[in-house]
Amino acid sequence: MSEEFYMTIINKMAEAVEKTNRIPSDYYGMYNVKRGLRNENGTGVLVGLTQVGEVHGYVVDAGEIVPDEGALIYRGMDLKDIVEGFQKENRHGFEEVCYLLLFGELPTQSQLDEFKNLLGELRILPKSFTENMILKNPSKDIMNKLQRSILVSYSYDDNPDDISVKNLLRQSLELIARFPTIIAYGYQAKSHYHDNKSLFIHSPLPELGTAENILHMIRPDNKFTEKEAELLDLSLVIHAEHGGGNNSAFATHVVSSTGTDTYSAIATAVGALKGPKHGGANLKVLNMMNNIKENISNWSDKVELKDYLRKILRKDAFDKTGLIYGMGHAVYTLSDPRSVLLKQKAYELAVEKGREEEFAFYNNIEKLSVEAFKELKGPDAVICANVDFYSGFVYDMLNIPHELYTPLFATARVSGWCAHRIEQVVSDNKIMRPAYKSVMEMREYVELGKR
Repeated sequence: MSEEFYMTIINKMAEAVEKTNRIPSDYYGMYNVKRGLRNENGTGVLVGLTQVGEVHGYVVDAGEIVPDEGALIYRGMDLKDIVEGFQKENRHGFEEVCYLLLFGELPTQSQLDEFKNLLGELRILPKSFTENMILKNPSKDIMNKLQRSILVSYSYDDNPDDISVKNLLRQSLELIARFPTIIAYGYQAKSHYHDNKSLFIHSPLPELGTAENILHMIRPDNKFTEKEAELLDLSLVIHAEHGGGNNSAFATHVVSSTGTDTYSAIATAVGALKGPKHGGANLKVLNMMNNIKENISNWSDKVELKDYLRKILRKDAFDKTGLIYGMGHAVYTLSDPRSVLLKQKAYELAVEKGREEEFAFYNNIEKLSVEAFKELKGPDAVICANVDFYSGFVYDMLNIPHELYTPLFATARVSGWCAHRIEQVVSDNKIMRPAYKSVMEMREYVELGKR
């Protein structure tokens, strides 16, 4: 069968499949469906309880949403306080946050040292894993490689299906430790076999933390500055957890409620994060910024910038979706605390890299987007920069390849996923099984010769 003839058949079938699977949009209102698991006022449908994390972006007064300054809470502690704590002591914080999310308490110095040493020893992949799983089967998409590697890890585990807390914790620690190695090697394999570049496989160093090891393994010369490692560490910290209602954490809860193994549950979370509506927004921001640069003559001309932003909102420019990527969030209204924290350190790195002008460009876009949005929606409309607005710029300054943007998100978030999985298994053993209303009319079966 020729490729042309094959695709002709597929195209014909696809038309029929699309037609029979499209449900009229007015049905959802007719049956009061909570689309996207959201209430009519935009709040999320309550489907579970968690002690792991909390996202605050508004208050509800008499059923109405009242905008508020954003806050992100890890195990009852404000993320801003956590970040201020370890930065004040001039140390990295990701391992401390992983410990907090898993154990529910901040570690003592001796506990933190033991935890870091344990992660350092676990970063090496199992024997033959790199050769057989990563190098022999390189993928163009590192998230795909990560997901496959997680599932294959089941075969390297002598006790994969045991869901006792002790075993869940062991598996969680191994995944948290190995994610950086998997994505680094996955990128190196992709770069070599698909992009015809030199292959660099650097062993992780046990004395380095997560952020430092990532930079060490993805760079040919292993070199990085302390400012670079500090900013990547901060990025990992602010992406580590975002409540039980975000898509990938919820997917972890749903799959874990079946009693399945850790590798199946975490691979599901990675699959959810891989979706462009969830984990790929920072790259869209970067593409949008490049488009703006290409279509204006002066980066610092606020009048010209705002005019182009209006065109984007009117669907006359960029990808014509009417979206200014990196602006707005499902929960945060007045501010996204992650963006606030990242912006502060992004400026410091911009100074080190000589990219202050570009930082000012981002800062102007952020402020002018709010003004343009209010012009379009009315003076009471609220919108703020989310974490994706500056994260793509940060990764670009760190010279991190675009292919690793979302895998880095996964590397940060796996600690939160594991914490949610353990919580689900320990606290709620009821399988999640929501309702779907069938809107298909009954029909008679027709014998083959009479169709």
